[in-house]
Amino acid sequence: MMLPAAGPSAGQTCGAVLVVAVLLQSVCVAVTFLYFTNELKQLRDTYSKSGIACLTGEEIGNFIQNLDLIESEDRAADPCWQVKWHLGKLIKKMMSRSYEENMSAVNAESALTLPHTEEQQPPRGPVNRIAAHLTGNSNRKNSLSPRNSSPRRGHGQKINNWESSRKGHSFLYNVELRNGELVIPQTGFYYIYSQTYFRFRENENEDSDLLAQIRNPKQLVQYVYKLTNYPEPILLMKSARTSCWSKKAEYGLYSIYQGGVFQLKREDRIFVSVSNGDIVDMDKEASFFGAFMIS
Repeated sequence: MMLPAAGPSAGQTCGAVLVVAVLLQSVCVAVTFLYFTNELKQLRDTYSKSGIACLTGEEIGNFIQNLDLIESEDRAADPCWQVKWHLGKLIKKMMSRSYEENMSAVNAESALTLPHTEEQQPPRGPVNRIAAHLTGNSNRKNSLSPRNSSPRRGHGQKINNWESSRKGHSFLYNVELRNGELVIPQTGFYYIYSQTYFRFRENENEDSDLLAQIRNPKQLVQYVYKLTNYPEPILLMKSARTSCWSKKAEYGLYSIYQGGVFQLKREDRIFVSVSNGDIVDMDKEASFFGAFMIS
C-alpha cells in the first residue's frame, strides 16, 4: 500500500514568499533610484540653461538703459531679474565713475593749456585807429629829393615834403612821418594809396632846349616803396603812362593813381618816388599819399 506524496511545508512557503518580496523590493528601489537620478539630471540641466538664459534672453544694453523703469514687485521676486538688476547697477556705477574720471582729466588739461594760449594772444581791447593822409606841399623846391639820391631810395626822386599838419585834408592818426616816410606802428594789413599830378605849362622865359626836352614823349612813373631791414627798398607798386603833349598846347596835365593792400610789419617805412620831378605839381588836392590799417 502506497503513501501519498507530502506537499511543501509551511516553512518553505514562507521562505519563498520572503525571497520574492525582497526581490520585488530591490527592483522597486533600483527603479526608483534610476527615476530620481534622471529627474535630478534634467532639473540640473534646466537650471543651468535658465541661468545662462537669464543674461542672454534679453538685450542687456536695453535692460541697463531701462533699469529704473522696469522695476516692479513681480519682478523683484524673480531670481533671474535680481541678477540682471544688480549687474546693471554695477555697470552703470562703473560707467559713471569712468565718465567722471575722464571729465576731470579733460578739465585739468584745459586748465593747463588755456592760460598758455591766452598768454600767446595779445590782450583784446579797443583797437587804436591807424591812418594817415598826406597832401602835396606847394613848396616844390624842398618837396623832392635830388636826382642822384642814395641807392637805398630806389628809382626816381623821393617826395620828402608832405603836408601833415591838418591843413586842408591832411592828418596823421597814430602814425609818424619822417623825412617823407610813413613809419608803421603795428604789424598788420594796410591799404596804401598814392596819386601824383604831372603838369606842364609853357613859360616864355624857359630855355627852348628845356622846353623841347619836356615836350618829347616820355614815361611818367610813380613808385611806392617799402623800407625794411634789407639794404635795398622793396617796390610795392608802380604805375606809368606815356606823355605826348602837343606843341600847340599851352599846358598838359596827367595824374597817376594806384592803391593796394599789403602786409606791413612794425617799424616798416613806406614812401613815394616819381620820375620827371621837374613837372610834378604838388597841389594838395591833386598829389597825395596815405595808408590805413584794415586788420
